[in-house]
Amino acid sequence: MNTTLTKIKNRLATNTNLKNISGVKVLGLAILISTSLNGFAQEGKKDRVNIGLVYPISTNGTRAALDTNVFSLNLLAGISAAEKGISFAGLSNIIRKNASGTQIAGFSNHIGGQAQGVQFAGFINTYGGGKGAAIAGFTNISTGGSGAQIAGFMNWTAKNVSAIQVGGFMNKAADVKGSQIAGFINIAKKVKGVQLSGFINIADSSDYPIGIINIVKNGEKSIALSTNQNLTTMATFRSGGKVLYGIIGAGYNFKNKDDVYAFEAGLGAHFFQSEHFRLNAELTGGSLQNFKHGNYFKSTFQLMPSLRIGPNLEIFAGPSFNFVSTNTEEGKNLQKHYVKTWDRKDNSLHGLFLGYTGGLAISF
Repeated sequence: MNTTLTKIKNRLATNTNLKNISGVKVLGLAILISTSLNGFAQEGKKDRVNIGLVYPISTNGTRAALDTNVFSLNLLAGISAAEKGISFAGLSNIIRKNASGTQIAGFSNHIGGQAQGVQFAGFINTYGGGKGAAIAGFTNISTGGSGAQIAGFMNWTAKNVSAIQVGGFMNKAADVKGSQIAGFINIAKKVKGVQLSGFINIADSSDYPIGIINIVKNGEKSIALSTNQNLTTMATFRSGGKVLYGIIGAGYNFKNKDDVYAFEAGLGAHFFQSEHFRLNAELTGGSLQNFKHGNYFKSTFQLMPSLRIGPNLEIFAGPSFNFVSTNTEEGKNLQKHYVKTWDRKDNSLHGLFLGYTGGLAISF
């Protein structure tokens, strides 16, 4: 470097227009030129460290979008060609190609290529696919990949995914090898795993959907009419896959005078399936209401052998084990024999009793 400075100083000294420049000024100018040349020489490096405020106010400057970094820290937002380590941004990380390692942003991470690592964003992660985990406060959007997607509202994958999707409201993907867990709805094509939702699962094929309503193209849907030992008669809709299904229904109690409107929802499973016989196990929660005052809630586990008497028709009947909680006189008197009861000071009754259910179902 001393040789370079000496040459620059000698050339400046021979210039008639610069003869009056002091040695200190010449030295400062030479350092500035040398630093600039060194910076341009480093632009060709693939792995760099970038620290800045927002593009292009950073150590990588206007060429930040062409650089690959092993570490990035941007107070607001940063842009790069690729990342191979940790990337922090107060608002957003924008990576044009691939990223590996960890990306953390207060608002969003955007990766144009494959993501091999973990992404944390306060609002949204978008990426082309890859292996790893994407965690966002609102949504994850990708073209495919494997790993885990966890979002406060929605996960949306355009192609196939081999992963677990956990969304506060919704998950959407093509073929899924893994699980979808959503607060409200899961949507997919072919699912090899479990679909668990608070309300609806939709798929072309899914043997293990867990939801109140399951619209499975290659699955089963049926409408049933049933009654139990207390003359609560229900019309129910059952829907699901080859093994698991959901239940939702409404009906009327013909024994009471006030608490007559019945509602239930639950889950069921098919066992020992053959051409003409199968065993259905169901767990449901229901209530009787008059929409004015008082409460009657019942949880039921029932085993119902089912006999097919046609391609779309079956009859079923079997025992049930029930737990009831009620504070109405009709609710307390509805069941005469209990296995065990608990009376509370608030004039409510809690009890266990045995019962039965039987009915007829039409599948379609």
